[in-house]
Amino acid sequence: MTQHRFFVHPEWLQDNRLVIQGDLVHQIRNVLRMRPGDRIIALDNSGWEYQVDLDSIEKDAVTGQILQKTLAPGEPRTKIRLYQGVLRGRNLEWVLQKGTELGIVEFVPLISDRCLMSSLDDISAAKITRWQRIILEAAEQSRRGRLPRLQPPLMFSQACEQTRQEGLALMPWEGEHQVSLQDVLGKEDQRQEAGDDARSRHPKRRPFALSLIVGPEGGFTDEEAALARRYGVRTLTLGPRVLRAETAGLVAAAAILYEFGDLA
Repeated sequence: MTQHRFFVHPEWLQDNRLVIQGDLVHQIRNVLRMRPGDRIIALDNSGWEYQVDLDSIEKDAVTGQILQKTLAPGEPRTKIRLYQGVLRGRNLEWVLQKGTELGIVEFVPLISDRCLMSSLDDISAAKITRWQRIILEAAEQSRRGRLPRLQPPLMFSQACEQTRQEGLALMPWEGEHQVSLQDVLGKEDQRQEAGDDARSRHPKRRPFALSLIVGPEGGFTDEEAALARRYGVRTLTLGPRVLRAETAGLVAAAAILYEFGDLA
């Protein structure tokens, strides 16, 4: 039987007891109709998960006994930050949901030349709250041990400046026809292995963290690609087929996680 998973405030976990308050009580009591004796998994957003037997479900609080504490197995070793161009309708929500399921650890909404919105002020607080809720629900469903971070939206030039401090940054771009994702990851691997003896060259070493920069519908302009390269971002192709804006980042992230063993 599948156990329900809930991210909880760390202060609710004390002395081998869990005391749940707030809106989560309504979900457990009235929506899921759980009863004393049911078991849940509580997550404190630090990478740990707690097996909890519920012993009291009241109107204002749910309490339970912590039976076991273990490391959550759902967190990838390779940390991918996705800068995603803001998309039309609910396409960005889909990226946040599926990216969380896949294992992306951080999302940064991005405003570039071809986005329908041109100002950071166009993204409301209500929309940010909804995006955070989508990430939370997807993380619980997909057995994540940490909530992916949702960073404040950035303009494209700000994102390029930020990635300069973050190490490896990759930008799938339909205007790139020579360098593939496989080329970039292979060269990165060779660089990390330089000076190592032959015995240490396999399995493939992974970067601890990397950034992906993905455009909106219509992609990036030539000028944006040139700016990104000046900041050290590597443009690359994802192959002969043009992917939709909501697909490209997820495909690239999946390929990276596979390449470095995080889908094993």
